[in-house]
Amino acid sequence: MRYFFFVLFALAFVACQQSQTAQTDGAAQAVTVSKDSTDPIVLPDGTTIPRVIQPNEWWRERLTKEEYYILRQEGTERPFSSELNDNKEQGVYTCAGCDFPLFSSGTKFKSGTGWPSFYAPINDYAIAEEVDNTLGMRRTEVLCNRCFGHQGHVFNDGPEPTGLRYCINGDALNFVAAE
Repeated sequence: MRYFFFVLFALAFVACQQSQTAQTDGAAQAVTVSKDSTDPIVLPDGTTIPRVIQPNEWWRERLTKEEYYILRQEGTERPFSSELNDNKEQGVYTCAGCDFPLFSSGTKFKSGTGWPSFYAPINDYAIAEEVDNTLGMRRTEVLCNRCFGHQGHVFNDGPEPTGLRYCINGDALNFVAAE
């Protein structure tokens, strides 16, 4: 039985590690920002949102052990372990670290990988991307653009209209149901 779960995890992990991001016209796209940036996020209307830049001790006190592992240490939860994977309610998915809105339920889809998947972020400034060369492959890491918490990775094997699959750790998210 233990072998079965190991094989299931390995297959799901490989499914979520496939290819690199493709840019698609007409859909919200991530911004490329250095994780060291302290510049505020500038919204289209000129409003600014300050970044949440805190030392590791502050994050350890605020986050659960699993959230800290994923958001601050770039970890990955076990596939099919998050209740958000099967969530079908309408609402917004926010960063578990700083509550910044990242994804809408309207772009969520069932990918079968074991992690919540979305075909687009909620807007153009919600997430940041960074090249990830770990595990012997080149991937695109997805980060909360406000606190730079690791969310997961984005791949170019998603559904239309973007063709993208944001493969996100459920423990890196909070869900706020629509009223």
